[in-house]
Amino acid sequence: MTELAVAARGVSRRFGELLAVDDLDLSIERATIYGFLGPNGSGKTTAIRMLCGLLTPSAGSIEVLGYSMPGDAESLRRHIGYMPQKNALYADMSVQENLRFMASIYSMGRRDGAARIDELLQRYDLERYRRSQVGSLSGGEKQRVALAAATLHRPELLFLDEPTSEVDPQSRRDFWASLFELIDGGTTVLVTTHFMDEAERCHRLAVLHRGHKMVDGAPQQLMADVPAAVVLVAADDPRAANRSLNGAAGVLSVAQIGVTLRVLVDRGVADPVQLVQAQLAAQQLPADCSLGHANLEDVFVVATRLGRGAP
Repeated sequence: MTELAVAARGVSRRFGELLAVDDLDLSIERATIYGFLGPNGSGKTTAIRMLCGLLTPSAGSIEVLGYSMPGDAESLRRHIGYMPQKNALYADMSVQENLRFMASIYSMGRRDGAARIDELLQRYDLERYRRSQVGSLSGGEKQRVALAAATLHRPELLFLDEPTSEVDPQSRRDFWASLFELIDGGTTVLVTTHFMDEAERCHRLAVLHRGHKMVDGAPQQLMADVPAAVVLVAADDPRAANRSLNGAAGVLSVAQIGVTLRVLVDRGVADPVQLVQAQLAAQQLPADCSLGHANLEDVFVVATRLGRGAP
């Protein structure tokens, strides 16, 4: 059997009357990237904080790298890295000073710490910023410094909480290339995101909604199993077609993408294209309709807006 980095069973967390995470089960294999995809308030950050040992679950059991949470949290911390949503770097200190400070937090010796800092400055293209104040760097540069700080002590498991929410697409792509390098070295990564393109890069993914895990699986499998058919509609008047289809029997969701409509139809409908065509024809709205392929946004919409997981 594949060794698990994280095993959680029946984990819940309450904040007074608010149930932030409800009966969460997780099995995360080592040396993989596992993603939490969900809107704000879905429980992503709360779940990560429990897995790190920063929050005590209200119910359930958690084992991370063989350590029981939260009892073994202090022992676990030497083996994990954590990159919060808002970076914890000191803006008025240089890149090198920030990394030296983190090395001292991890009790790294001066020689080992200096060698590791030199290695990471080269790996993440930060050597030229060694003496620059972090506050003067761009969003992508700060992100690379934060990743260097989180991996300075060579953690076995890296937690990333929406790490690319404030960077441009190219910086995001470069960041993910760095994550796959870490995976090649045996590190396990757990990342929270609300970006569909990021979620699709994960080896495995859970969609969270109001504290519940709605679906869990490889992104390609989730797209194949989404309980809806996708009908693409090219209409002369897409706004009128949208109004006609919204709320129609069997239609789960309608979204306009440019001049095309993306219509999700209940999987139980025998001929989804015919259903959409008939609805538009009844309103005398000319349109070309064809079947499309589900994407991760469709999985997300069906799971979070309609509360449906894969069958």
